Amino acid sequence: MLFFLSHLVLTLTCAAHVLLRPHRQPESRAAWLLMLVAFPYLGVLAYLLLGTTNIGRRRAARLSAIARALPRPETAPGWPMGEALADADDAPLFRLGMSISGYPAVGGNRAELMADSDAAIDHLVADIDAARHSVHLIFYIWLDDRNGRRVAEALRRAAGRGVACRALVDDLGSRSFIRSAQWPALADAGVRVRRALPVGNPLLRALRGRIDLRNHRKLVVIDNRLTYCGSQNCADPAFLPKAKYGPWVDVFLRFEGPVARQNQHLFATDWMGHGGDDLTAMLTEPMPPASRGFAAQVIATGPTDRAAAMPELFESLIFAARRELVITTPYYVPGPALQAALCAAANRGVSTTLILPARNDDFAVGATSRSHYRALLEAGVQLHEFGPGLLHAKTLTIDGRLTLIGSANMDRRSFDLNYENNLLVRDEALTAALHARQAHYLASSRRITLDDVLAWRAGRRLWQNALAIVGPIL
Repeated sequence: MLFFLSHLVLTLTCAAHVLLRPHRQPESRAAWLLMLVAFPYLGVLAYLLLGTTNIGRRRAARLSAIARALPRPETAPGWPMGEALADADDAPLFRLGMSISGYPAVGGNRAELMADSDAAIDHLVADIDAARHSVHLIFYIWLDDRNGRRVAEALRRAAGRGVACRALVDDLGSRSFIRSAQWPALADAGVRVRRALPVGNPLLRALRGRIDLRNHRKLVVIDNRLTYCGSQNCADPAFLPKAKYGPWVDVFLRFEGPVARQNQHLFATDWMGHGGDDLTAMLTEPMPPASRGFAAQVIATGPTDRAAAMPELFESLIFAARRELVITTPYYVPGPALQAALCAAANRGVSTTLILPARNDDFAVGATSRSHYRALLEAGVQLHEFGPGLLHAKTLTIDGRLTLIGSANMDRRSFDLNYENNLLVRDEALTAALHARQAHYLASSRRITLDDVLAWRAGRRLWQNALAIVGPIL
């Protein structure tokens, strides 16, 4: 009897927390209440472990204090002044981006789209070998494979010639690399290494904050002047831990210009927030001479930042489309607003294309994605499934002029739980290059029709729709 009463009190307490917690969508509340009722003991345990977005009070306070104390990139001597956006129609989108993480749109940037994952590592290793002052990188996943070792070896060479090298990796995503011989070898060579959101003892860690809130960012900053950004982890495209889904197809871009200083500020916030040395001096270095180039903006989010910031950005960009919208994402678990925005784009006559992987490495996410197919197709969205590997690229192009790339997927995890970094770019040439890459993906994809979806058997639809009910907590 005492055990039953204890469980009842825990269940009611969790239910009250579900209903009282701010910034939670109604469908998320409903999903958690269903879990608590449908799985009497497991539901309570799941909520205690996964029901909040708390990384720990001390850690959250430290990250917030560092972000406030660091000098903003635009205060550096020689920061380009003047109008960054030639098209006033796009200004509200960049104002939204600035409201999220504080970085303004800045002109004078140039970029190169890497041909593929191996080519990206080739360029990255060459840039590390040419580095003169500093190399900073963050990866969610770093593997001890060919490409992972190539980057590690380049860092050791750079550190050996006196370049300040700093590497921050997610403690869960890169756990195998941290346990390999590569990690201590980096430290022994003089590379400063840190683990983001260390797990430690899983049971004790759960008491201090949610264990699956991760740093999902992927960025590199070299010599305070060039940066890489995109969906690529530091690994071979074969991605051996999940080789049966490979190759993993990614997008990685190399940028030069003031936007690199914004990524430097983002790196410094993460680095110092996880116990790294003070990088304030790097943010106050004079900027290189201004040059011509496009407008760009770093947009970063995380569970300690403004609630619903990343879905706001995606939805606003979708609503801004007037002629054409093309999106690739590996994980599509939308909230009602995002799903409605895509349907509205197609319904108002925008050519709207969504490309997803045919085989997803997460069965629950794949099934939940397909539960949304019928509504998308009935609205007129052109839906395609990419066949040769797992399409991991997170890209969005609008009307031949705007591009969004980065680490954020179109799912609840990226929107609410992970630390993510994206870049919003206003440039026709870069957008055309990325649009051509999207067309390449389309050529290797199968178009899904409404007839295909209507032909699915009842059991398959039941499975997909049942998982979609708990989609808000996936």
